[in-house]
Amino acid sequence: MASSTITNADRPVDFSSILKPREEFAQPQASGSGERLNRWFDQLMLQSGLGISPGIVLMLCLLGGITVGGFIFVLQENFLTTALAAVVGFLLPVFFLMYVRSSRQNQILGQLPAMLEELARAATTGRSVEQCLQLVAADTPSPLGDELQLCVRRMQMGMPMRDAVADLPDRTGLMTLRLFCMTLGVHQQTGGDLVWVLEQLSKTIRDRLQYLGRLRAMTAASRATALLMVVLPPGVLIFFTLRDPDYFSKLMGSSWGRNGTIIAFTLTMIGTIWVLRILRDSQRT
Repeated sequence: MASSTITNADRPVDFSSILKPREEFAQPQASGSGERLNRWFDQLMLQSGLGISPGIVLMLCLLGGITVGGFIFVLQENFLTTALAAVVGFLLPVFFLMYVRSSRQNQILGQLPAMLEELARAATTGRSVEQCLQLVAADTPSPLGDELQLCVRRMQMGMPMRDAVADLPDRTGLMTLRLFCMTLGVHQQTGGDLVWVLEQLSKTIRDRLQYLGRLRAMTAASRATALLMVVLPPGVLIFFTLRDPDYFSKLMGSSWGRNGTIIAFTLTMIGTIWVLRILRDSQRT
């Protein structure tokens, strides 16, 4: 056991700079709405934990759009419904990634209190923080264990612990892990009773998770109503368009139909953005 742990005496030279960089679409120094979209997509890919290239996901989006759009075109031979179906097919892989990310974040949140308690028990044996983190990372199952093992491998390559765990909140999308990273960083610099701090942090996170669970239970009906308001207008439009391929063309052929559709679309987009921001802030962890 002693030969496999990390000590300050036999810490290797810093070879962390040879780590393979992630494939990203966003440019570090660029700005604008396009770069914000690229940055959001890069974070979605990273936090989903699938480990596949963003280029492959874009290819799957293109294939999904072509497949769904081509299927609708064969059925109806209408370019408008084909375009709508192609957009839906293009977004299907993105929706799947969002679902995977949400499931992964819930699993990590459920594993976090037990991991902190095990880390506190390991710290009572007199080991260093690096050694305790290595032991806990080996015992923690996926997906949290995979993230901790990545931090351990970075430290084995010579990266300081503060830098090795710095991007853990960004890789998971959980701000709760920022408290954990700050705790390890502060203890490494100033020292203190790490066991007591980890126990209190575990208790705080458990209380926070219980509060979030009660909050989600109390607001379940409101969130379902909000999602229904977002999904219902485009769903009705898609239903009537599939039922009558010329429905949308007739609607846009008159001035009142065109103006009403544009106003309804604008208000729907504003309401959708508003509702999604409210749901995101209420479920932030």
